[in-house]
Amino acid sequence: MGGKPQLDCRAVKSLLKMLGFSKVRQDGSHEHYQMMARGHMRTVTVDCPKAPFSHDLVHSMARQAGLKQSEFYAASNGMMPSPWP
Repeated sequence: MGGKPQLDCRAVKSLLKMLGFSKVRQDGSHEHYQMMARGHMRTVTVDCPKAPFSHDLVHSMARQAGLKQSEFYAASNGMMPSPWP
């Protein structure tokens, strides 16, 4: 993955909570997190317990959250996107 950290279900859920997302529902193994971010209601679907997530799946979750993939990975290292939300 080009030096990017591998993200698993636990890491992504922690990241979403740090960003301000709240779990709104669960359909089987799919957990749905939601918040108003950058002017839009955002819903991110996390398929647990897949681990680690593929590069494409991380890209999809970042896009759902309204972030660039680089911002999503940076947030996983504790760096909040600017401006946020």
